[in-house]
Amino acid sequence: MDKPVDLLVLGGGTAGIVGSKTAARLGARTVLVENKRTGGDCLWTGCVPSKTLLSAAKDAAEQRGTAGGREPDFDQVRARVTAAIRAIEPADSPESLEAAGVEVRSGTARLTGDGEAEVNGRRIRFRQALIATGSHPTVPPIRGLADARTVTSDTVWDLTELPGRMVIIGGGPIACELGQAFARLGTRVTILARTGILGKETRDAAALVRNALTADGVTVAENESARTVESAPDGRSTVLTSKGNRFDADVLLVAAGRTPRTDGLGLDTAGVELDDAGQILVDPAMRTSNKRIWAAGDVTQNPKFTHLAGVHASTAASNAILGLHRSVSSVIPRVTFTSPEVAAVGLTDASGPGLSLSTVHLDDTDRAITEGQTAGFAQLVIGKRGRILGGTIVGPRAGESLAELTLAVQQGMSTRALAGVTHPYPTYNDAVWNAAISHAREGLDSPVATAAVRLLGAAARLRNGRR
Repeated sequence: MDKPVDLLVLGGGTAGIVGSKTAARLGARTVLVENKRTGGDCLWTGCVPSKTLLSAAKDAAEQRGTAGGREPDFDQVRARVTAAIRAIEPADSPESLEAAGVEVRSGTARLTGDGEAEVNGRRIRFRQALIATGSHPTVPPIRGLADARTVTSDTVWDLTELPGRMVIIGGGPIACELGQAFARLGTRVTILARTGILGKETRDAAALVRNALTADGVTVAENESARTVESAPDGRSTVLTSKGNRFDADVLLVAAGRTPRTDGLGLDTAGVELDDAGQILVDPAMRTSNKRIWAAGDVTQNPKFTHLAGVHASTAASNAILGLHRSVSSVIPRVTFTSPEVAAVGLTDASGPGLSLSTVHLDDTDRAITEGQTAGFAQLVIGKRGRILGGTIVGPRAGESLAELTLAVQQGMSTRALAGVTHPYPTYNDAVWNAAISHAREGLDSPVATAAVRLLGAAARLRNGRR
């Protein structure tokens, strides 16, 4: 009978790659099973291609606005996306995993019992397992949608021609990012958002993105959903909405959320519990209801972010191999990479008791003024004793500025502590810094602080007089 592997990893996306490499570095015999290609959605259909498309679309829009500017070449845009994927692919390849000590098997895996699985029809025993099979785009049950020419964030990269008209079903980050990119390339884009766009962000942040989308030619239809899709023989479609409007499209982009990939994994047999949405339930240490089995990434009930998948998988793998029960941090940053970017972490709403806001707009930020990009702000949510609990940043490179704010929240820093850090000038991050300074100065204006400052000043003058 074969000796059991220390960690069996199901799925070769971000969570699977990070988890398996972590286990291998800890000396564990690790086997990773992937039925398509390693790298996952982030490399092939998510982060890498979408950010490359956004960059190419921004360049195209700027080029079109110059004297003698020409329309973008969609073949060149597609080539740029492919080049970016190929540049990053080696780091996520089976060869890279093998070099790190991970055994990679191509095929499918199914849990068959306690500590047992079936990989490509062959039995394998394991001491611990990590499920990291990710998710796929959700396609809502809209009448006529199945007969229309549709793409998702997975298949939009298969387009060989730039659509003349595109209707996007959904109003989240994927809808806004791809909507802006295609609009800047020349497509007439309509976004149908069932509620408001970027529903998890503050309304002020969403409003700035809405204004930017509109300026790029996007029709943003909020609080409006697709009810019926009518398709013509030539492949074109008409979307009828809940408000009775009609929007024509050459292509429909469905961006209505994600569904976890749990079918065929044998989770019932293994006693792994799911929630009502089909997501694997894990505790803060990333352990499932089966003590041998862990899970990380989009397949769990946690937020669907690549960076979170990696952190959670590393935690799960080290816990599994070392017998630990370390918990993951609840401080989770997020970024929507539109222009302007929207970045947020922790609390973004100050409506609770004892909470306050400190906001600095980019039209008061010197770097933004010098570059003529003043649409945006940095806003801190502050609790007792000036502790920074979260915030929102909107503007160019907001995701970069969010790193400092995330650290401040993670470490429980106060506005006074952040205000006391020397920052380089001029940067967009000045807005975050100045928001902290503004709040710290407010504390100095309190009656108690004012009296203390006066007392200290008087004492200093007395000492100086004696000298």
